[in-house]
Amino acid sequence: MRSDSMMPRPVVGLTLCGLLLIASCIGVSNPVAAMGGFGRMGGFGGRAIGFGGGPRQHMTAPRRGAGRVVGRPSGGRTGNTGRDGGRGSRHYPIAGPGIGGSPDSDIPDQQSIRSGGNSGRSGVPPRAERRFVPDEVVTAFASNATPQSINQIARRYNLIRLEAQSLPLIGTTLYRWRVGSRRSVADVVGALEDERIVASAQPNYIFTLQDATTISSDTRGEAAQYVLRKLQIAQAHQVATGKAVLIAVIDSEIDAKNSNLDGTVTKNFDALGGEERPHQHGTAMAGAIAAHGRLLGIAPGALAARAFGDTPGEAKGTSFAIYKGLQWAADNAARIVNMSFAGPADPVLHRLLAAAYEKDMVLIAAAGNAGLNSGPLYPAADPAVIAVTATDSNDGLLKMANRGPYIAVAAPGVEILALAPGDSYQITTGTSVAAAHVSGIAALLLERQPSLKPGDVRRIIMTSAKPLGPSGGRTDAGAGLVNAYRAAMLLNGKPLGKDNDEQAKQ
Repeated sequence: MRSDSMMPRPVVGLTLCGLLLIASCIGVSNPVAAMGGFGRMGGFGGRAIGFGGGPRQHMTAPRRGAGRVVGRPSGGRTGNTGRDGGRGSRHYPIAGPGIGGSPDSDIPDQQSIRSGGNSGRSGVPPRAERRFVPDEVVTAFASNATPQSINQIARRYNLIRLEAQSLPLIGTTLYRWRVGSRRSVADVVGALEDERIVASAQPNYIFTLQDATTISSDTRGEAAQYVLRKLQIAQAHQVATGKAVLIAVIDSEIDAKNSNLDGTVTKNFDALGGEERPHQHGTAMAGAIAAHGRLLGIAPGALAARAFGDTPGEAKGTSFAIYKGLQWAADNAARIVNMSFAGPADPVLHRLLAAAYEKDMVLIAAAGNAGLNSGPLYPAADPAVIAVTATDSNDGLLKMANRGPYIAVAAPGVEILALAPGDSYQITTGTSVAAAHVSGIAALLLERQPSLKPGDVRRIIMTSAKPLGPSGGRTDAGAGLVNAYRAAMLLNGKPLGKDNDEQAKQ
């Protein structure tokens, strides 16, 4: 006999339909997740899975295409570093600071630097992204992961450990692995993200140096360096020379024995190991910052330099090498980091840059030479970084330079006379050398006032820049062309009078 207290089946059906309707009305794409289902928590900083922080619910791994998640449950994602649970693209776009009506509005706050506008994103690369080592992944593990559990993960996914690197800046150790199977990097990264002990996984991205160079016999010194006149370097050196301010140059090998750099390369670091021959790019960047012989740099007082590294015959470097370089810069009290390279968005690199910014390290990078149709390039587009584009001797923008609201300022970067290995010289063009010039100006400011924060340095450099007008609007050249002397005067509290303005225009 059926009890009168039991609910009739039609009523049960109506009740369930009502619950499902409520779930859809409040925007929950997965009713199971709305009732506390199988959503994941975590992201870059670890994860918890299941109901109320309890044990992980074991599920069949979702199928993945190249950079795309297929069949992953959505919803149930909370926490300050969680991924988006499979809703749409989970890649790592970072929105750099916009260029507004005044430089003050362009200083990103600490929260935007920490989050970069990308909280909740995965390390799976976008479908079209190919700028990474095709058979390598980079991982971090949860703090409770044991060597045995890490080895089990390696065996499960046929990963061959290449190296590990402790990164106190972000409080973790990273592992670089070779993928021993034919699975794509995107598939492996996606599968690793479903492992409980994996805190983060991503490709080992590839970055490229940003200047084109030709060897030159031109040694006319100052006459060939329009940068000195354009940025009023002689006047600025009456106020500051940048001495004792350590500038870490993440780049290819520098010719520290070049007579124009004598005594300025105080420290060296090789992120790759093995012997590196001096390279054109790194030597040119070091010279633009610190040369003090026949050529003159912006801040010839001091320079801390080390090898970023090239693959043989190519001006390229990897995420993992850059991570090590940034950690080395922090360990050696560098106040400025010059990054004259560009590439894709990188989640771990973003975390390192945010941590370096909070340690009062001024971060400066080349905006990139990919042209009008390029999307933002990194690290320049990161909120913690001062992005620099390039101009010529007539203040015209470099045609192949990137455009976009993430660009803070412009500096000379077209047909620049620069140092080359073996006491030679070269002509270099690109946003790389422009970034190096701005790094030198930052050193002048920090020598005068070591207590300046990165936001202060950005503000002074942008406020003292000369707007470039319609042909170089704020979305193309940021606040305009930098000027070392105007920046130094602004720091000293002196007004930028008509005489200074006229000199800067010449």
